[in-house]
Amino acid sequence: MNSSKLDLNLLVHLDALLRECSVTRAAQQLNLSQPAMSNGLRRLRDVFGDPLLVRTSEGMAPTERALELQPQVRDILSRVDRAVQPHTEFEPASASRTFRIMASDYTESTLLPSVLDRLRTEAPGISLDIMTPSDVSFLDVERGKVDMVINRFDSMPQSFHQITIWNDSFSCLLSAGNPLLDDFTLDNYLMAQHVWVSKTGMGIGVGVNPKDIQRLGWVDVALDKLGRKRQITVFTRHYQAAMILAEQNDLVVTLPTIAAHLQANNPRLVIKEPPISIPPLELKMAWSPLLQHNPANRWLRRIIVDTGRKIARQQ
Repeated sequence: MNSSKLDLNLLVHLDALLRECSVTRAAQQLNLSQPAMSNGLRRLRDVFGDPLLVRTSEGMAPTERALELQPQVRDILSRVDRAVQPHTEFEPASASRTFRIMASDYTESTLLPSVLDRLRTEAPGISLDIMTPSDVSFLDVERGKVDMVINRFDSMPQSFHQITIWNDSFSCLLSAGNPLLDDFTLDNYLMAQHVWVSKTGMGIGVGVNPKDIQRLGWVDVALDKLGRKRQITVFTRHYQAAMILAEQNDLVVTLPTIAAHLQANNPRLVIKEPPISIPPLELKMAWSPLLQHNPANRWLRRIIVDTGRKIARQQ
């Protein structure tokens, strides 16, 4: 590599090109003209002695050399970003800003109310813009457009920083008038009509296929291992809606225990332990490497983790 031909702007161009795999989209991201980005790609190819991006039947694809360079370039740019960050501590009591948080309905119901209680006391000028999983893509997070995402994730880009907030077991919600309460066995559980509730990861959702057991999640995978299957009447992504539906006498809702305990004082509902063993779910928070050392982001992450672990200890 001829390092004398390399400047920081070229690395910024390379980072955008490898994320987008498109000259046009990379140019749009950096607010450049397409000819300027094409010229940047030509210079990068000269510097690294490699085409970096090649045309395929499915569009531009990174070469093996480009894939090797991508995490290194991201690390270099993150270090530069940290170097130019002002060395000032975040002062929550006097701060006035909005944090954007992608949160599942489960997270919004169980965790964020307690987080907001702390913010009102410790940082009254802070507001939260709570976005749904369908509002956000992994690319939005990587670019730092969202401060953090909180949900259950089947997979996540390796470049993201992440931490577990809690592990949650499962419970069942039934109407106080449900005849199953007196004999809540597995056989009777399976004879009932069920409400399925879940929203994992992020991005635009698609309709549920009841035959795709793996994608149905924890409860149905656990049943499948026993060679059993429940009868699902309603599929929803909203935990509050599922809890309301549980008040109907012929429906059973199996959902995370911390969410179920929100209804502990509801005389119309009863919380029961499931008649099967279901592996716990893991609630995670993730954020962009671009925000790893940001003082404000770091402060809010600490608030969220501390609050979440306090909630988990109370269960």
